Amino acid sequence: MNKHKDHKDKNMDHSKMDHSKMKHKKEDHSKMNHGGGDHSGHNPGHGQMGHDHHKMMIADFRKRFWVTLVLTIPILFFSPMIQEFFGYEFLLPGNSYVLFALSSVVYFYGGWPFLKGFWSEIKKGAPGMMTLISMAISVAYFYSTATVFGLRGEDFFWELSTLIAIMLLGHWIEMKSVLGASKALQLLVSMMPAEAHRVKGDTIEDISLEDLLKDDVILVKPGEKVPADG
Repeated sequence: MNKHKDHKDKNMDHSKMDHSKMKHKKEDHSKMNHGGGDHSGHNPGHGQMGHDHHKMMIADFRKRFWVTLVLTIPILFFSPMIQEFFGYEFLLPGNSYVLFALSSVVYFYGGWPFLKGFWSEIKKGAPGMMTLISMAISVAYFYSTATVFGLRGEDFFWELSTLIAIMLLGHWIEMKSVLGASKALQLLVSMMPAEAHRVKGDTIEDISLEDLLKDDVILVKPGEKVPADG
């Protein structure tokens, strides 16, 4: 042990840390399942695939949000209820059919991620948020469509379009936050050393972090990162 007198021994209690879980944290956050596949795994390339898929989903939600927002503006402007509320009147010939056409694009294009998520949840037998959103926008759309083609009542096209726009914006922001948190966690995990120097008697052996046990004595050389706390 004399040849290591310039080094610092540290007795580490590893009962408070499960390094295998820390390692797999990176993999857990690389799962980006938004109606697509599972991109996790022990292959490091899968984590990058998960991030790429997540970026594509963020771009898709962003695009759908802006298209929906642009279509929502004329829907609001031509809606009789909005005109009555703000005290103006500007009705086009076939105004209800114009609202129906614009709202149909919003429902099928802007609402597609929620409709797809609803179908996925139903197949799994686990209804969730996508089911609630899909039911809300579907009831609003089909009831409003029925009023255009003869059913007595008021349409809810402007409520439909604003709800879809708000939900798309919320999911877009949420997914950006998740991606940022995942990147931060991966950076933290990447700072962990891959091996530790375990002292056994007069010998020092290099082992992986998963092989560290409680009451192991490890050697931390100058400039190295501490492989564990305890």
